[in-house]
Amino acid sequence: MKKFKLLGALALSSLISIGLLSGCGSSNNTADNGTVYFYNCGDYIDEDLLAKFTKETGIKVDYSTYDTNEIMYQKLKSTPGSYDLVIPSDYMIEKMIKEDMVEKLDFNNIPNYEYIDDTYKNLSYDPNNEYSVPYMWGTIGIIYDPAVVTEPVTSWDILWNTKYSGKQVIMFDSMRDTIAIGLDKLGYSINSTNPDEIAAATDELVKQKQTMDPLYYVDEVKDKMINGEAALATVWSGDAAYIMSENPELKYVIPEEGSNKWFDAMVIPKGSKNKENAEKLINFLTDPENSKQNVDYIGYSTPNKATYEMLDDEVKKSYPSKDVLDKCEIFVDLGDNLKLYDDAWMNIKTK
Repeated sequence: MKKFKLLGALALSSLISIGLLSGCGSSNNTADNGTVYFYNCGDYIDEDLLAKFTKETGIKVDYSTYDTNEIMYQKLKSTPGSYDLVIPSDYMIEKMIKEDMVEKLDFNNIPNYEYIDDTYKNLSYDPNNEYSVPYMWGTIGIIYDPAVVTEPVTSWDILWNTKYSGKQVIMFDSMRDTIAIGLDKLGYSINSTNPDEIAAATDELVKQKQTMDPLYYVDEVKDKMINGEAALATVWSGDAAYIMSENPELKYVIPEEGSNKWFDAMVIPKGSKNKENAEKLINFLTDPENSKQNVDYIGYSTPNKATYEMLDDEVKKSYPSKDVLDKCEIFVDLGDNLKLYDDAWMNIKTK
């Protein structure tokens, strides 16, 4: 999960109850027909929309945030029934469905689902469209400074070019994303469960660490690239859009070997005490005008066909072509094979 701008503290509406610490929700959630307990990745919504929702419906939103899919998952496991709406990524939705952690949606309460483009339905994590409504999507790629990087940037190989060693390269401080780059570089699937392939990707990333001395960041990449403190960085596409809005000289590319195309979607955790109100909030956020406001704020790609038509032509041109996306893969839940990645990541980070 991605995927959010680092904008600092936001003014809080009196209509919205915000958790004071990331990952801290409302532990005393009881049935309340006038409330939705919403747990979301940090700064991954225009919070003005939540105030607007309350004003229009009278339903309050108790809003709190987490940093990663894994933190959200553990919170739901430890406090079932505490939340009514969450926005996980594709592989985590797949995992939660397998573990009976999400409710089937009543689409009678979500008529705006008609605006979701068919391209973003029947995806691998929810093949029958029973549990989720797409929220945002994007890719991962490389953002670079063409004043420093003068050769064409077409391949992940550029991140191993010793010309840019000495902390001029930033990698994701994120296990699946970074190991995926190593796998893509070698022509393997980013969902590989072949120990030899994972070992080969690990070797590549250890070699990069030893020869390039890269930095490992998540949010910090934005300020580093905007301020010209690095030449190349791996980024999620929405972060790239934000960075380039602040420093238009920078460029973003999806390497020719392929990449990850990710999807985040709205789901209702099992045991929700305010399911119908959560579905009303999903419907509200899927309204084309509201969705457009949210897309403008977040900077990621929209699965909403009506919202897409409202975008400026320049923004539409920034969406990857079908040919590029056909080379990209969606992360899947690895199940017990995730331990192969845990071990590889530990090896990379400790070398």
